[in-house]
Amino acid sequence: MKIIIDTDPGQDDALTILLALASPEIDLLGVTTVSGNVGVEQATINALKTVELAGRSDVPIHAGADRPLLRAPVNATHVHGRTGFEGADLPAPAVKPNPEHAVDFLIRTVMAHEPGAITVCAIGPMTNLALALSREPALRSRLGRIVTMSGAFSEVGNITPCAEFNIYVDPHAAAIVLESGVPITMLPLDVTHTLHTSAARLARIRAIPNRVGPVVADWLAFEKRFEATKYGTDGGPLHDPNTVLWLLRPDLYRGREVNVRVETGSELTMGMTVVDWWQITDLPRNVLFLRHCEVEAAYEVIIDRLGRL
Repeated sequence: MKIIIDTDPGQDDALTILLALASPEIDLLGVTTVSGNVGVEQATINALKTVELAGRSDVPIHAGADRPLLRAPVNATHVHGRTGFEGADLPAPAVKPNPEHAVDFLIRTVMAHEPGAITVCAIGPMTNLALALSREPALRSRLGRIVTMSGAFSEVGNITPCAEFNIYVDPHAAAIVLESGVPITMLPLDVTHTLHTSAARLARIRAIPNRVGPVVADWLAFEKRFEATKYGTDGGPLHDPNTVLWLLRPDLYRGREVNVRVETGSELTMGMTVVDWWQITDLPRNVLFLRHCEVEAAYEVIIDRLGRL
């Protein structure tokens, strides 16, 4: 399957890219970056470091939107550290990003392929996607699917009491994407909060006999300190890698087709995903909303794939 990863790395974003690169079922056409966990310039550097860590500098990296559509930027350096990659030091990237803007790359690449051929994994704010869909409406019928780590239902919020981070940073972009008609799979906090990075799981990743395993373990150990303290757990939720994991093993996840809308009018609930789980309305079912994962099997896939790099 051909995919593009739209991302704001972030340690767990980097793990998502690594899983894609380690999987022969996936042809990673490129990585587009966006302002989110860190600013877009730092996110782009981090994406370059990630593909170089995997020995795949051939994968093009395209920098994208440096701010949300309408709101002031919000970051998550309180979780990921100043650079987004705290926990493991990697050398400065030897290659530079592709000069083509991420939005132009998304449009050009999707339009150059047959309809339905490309899936976008959106694991940061959806600013780039919203801009691409607005500039080229034909993408609505050309994109195969958008698989996004975003939103929440029963877990509610992780950046405000009501909102998940990726949606909250650019709720107007998320609303555009959810209303686009493109098939969407959403991996929300309901799923990610079940995949805690326990000490035992990190020890298994650290023991992978290559360069990647210890780096990923160090990254996640740093990132999850904040959430472990916040939730009183052994480790923290594993978020973004669920997108690629679902592409590889959809049988490990369960959910249903529902209507999901994004709140953009209220400062109190800004960015909240309003999930019609019980089909109270007759609004169109625009999202495959997943709520359950076979956690141990998912970690087995992670460990297996990282071991191939």
